[in-house]
Amino acid sequence: MRQTDDAPAAVGGQRPHAVVIGAGFGGLAAGIRLGARGYRVTVLDRLDGPGGRAHVHQQDGFTFDAGPTIVTAPFLFRELWELAGRRLEDDIDLRLTDPFYRVRFEDGSYFDYTGDPERMRAEVERFAPGEVDGYERYMAISERIFRTGFEELSNKPFNTFTDMLRVVPDLVRLKSYYSVYGLVSKYVKDERLRQVLSFHPLLIGGNPFSVTSVYCLIEYLEQHWGVHYVMGGTGRLAQGMADLIAGQGGEVRYNADVEAITVDDRGRATGVELASGERLGADIVVSNADAAWTYRNLVPARARRRWTDRRLDRARYSMGLFVWYFGTRRQYPEVPHHTILMGPRYKELIQDIFERKVLADDFSLYLHRPTATDPSMAPEGCDAFYVLSPVPHLGGNVDWETQAEPYRRAISQYLSETVLPGLEAELVTSSVATPLDFRYRLKSWLGTGFSLEPVLRQSAWFRPHNRSEDVENLFLVGAGTHPGAGLPGVVSSARILDEVVPDAHTFA
Repeated sequence: MRQTDDAPAAVGGQRPHAVVIGAGFGGLAAGIRLGARGYRVTVLDRLDGPGGRAHVHQQDGFTFDAGPTIVTAPFLFRELWELAGRRLEDDIDLRLTDPFYRVRFEDGSYFDYTGDPERMRAEVERFAPGEVDGYERYMAISERIFRTGFEELSNKPFNTFTDMLRVVPDLVRLKSYYSVYGLVSKYVKDERLRQVLSFHPLLIGGNPFSVTSVYCLIEYLEQHWGVHYVMGGTGRLAQGMADLIAGQGGEVRYNADVEAITVDDRGRATGVELASGERLGADIVVSNADAAWTYRNLVPARARRRWTDRRLDRARYSMGLFVWYFGTRRQYPEVPHHTILMGPRYKELIQDIFERKVLADDFSLYLHRPTATDPSMAPEGCDAFYVLSPVPHLGGNVDWETQAEPYRRAISQYLSETVLPGLEAELVTSSVATPLDFRYRLKSWLGTGFSLEPVLRQSAWFRPHNRSEDVENLFLVGAGTHPGAGLPGVVSSARILDEVVPDAHTFA
């Protein structure tokens, strides 16, 4: 076994050492914040580049973002650049998309979801006459939920149950005991409009019929800050964050697979051990790995009292994702940047995915066409796409080794019949990712796309804490901890470190 840097790091005049597991957005944001607070930062990732679920791959002249495609709270990234002494605008080109999304239904009707209040009111009236008043009342409560749920609670730690009790009156006042779909349905009656206003939890791994209505804040968040695209792809943002860490004197190491978090006899994290046998000592360890994976596979069982295997087995997890990346030899200019294609069933399909865990014959899809905004993502005259289908996680019985290609063909046929005519004949490059890729490549427990499902009893204090309940000097960021999945959530989880991680000088 090769052993390096295994002693306590804050010796000999060195800055205290923070090891961050995972170069996803949560880990990169954590590294920047810790570097700004005086830590010597080492970020480790098993992939060959930054981003985690947001890694980038290139194929046949096309560039594909693997995961997140939108930025909805740019101030969170501006804050990180400022902490590193730079301006976001000097490195990153953000473009507002218009419409934010086109939501298309089986009958060919569609709703263009934008950030302009007047256009939205007009679109609601065109799409669902008589629903404007209900829509505006819903947006008013979405704003109230946003003011509390995002502005006040998203960057606050829930270390004790008392922290949770303090916010219970707010949660009751904001009707958080409703589901997202349930709260939407109190204000609008048109079923298609209910779907337009309730699909957002699926973008962060939640079932609209069971996740807490706290996530209704997403509509106002989007209206408030907009839906942006990063020119060059979301991976450009991840690379920019990795560059900030290097500029602070930190290090981001790739092809570095963490196999264990080392814990001493007093229950304190002392560093990590890599699959290569190398050991790195640390004053603190921050895990941006999947929260369930962190506890089940990285933290020794003897050190776990709260997050035992039994507890993790009983938890509810988000759905899996089937993602097809493809490029076409022609362009489809009539297709906007973001399209949501609603299938013939809504609630029943979601039940198949989350409850019955079966692969249905029908689907609802998210279609991403980055070349609508950024032609550099494909060769000249071509279009780049990815299409995402929510599917059961690996707790179901889907055999992706045999089902992946038939499922891809079914999606291709559906797109050919709806928004991408003649698609199969126009393909020039193609690859897919299934829950197996999330399980084995990204080390996501059960191959989920978004870690723990964000139901009320798995939110805030009930979620794995940002400061580990089991291991001293271990901290967690990312989708599986508070406040949850999505870029605003995982970047906000790193903000919480400012509240729970000791100041660097305490290790001197």
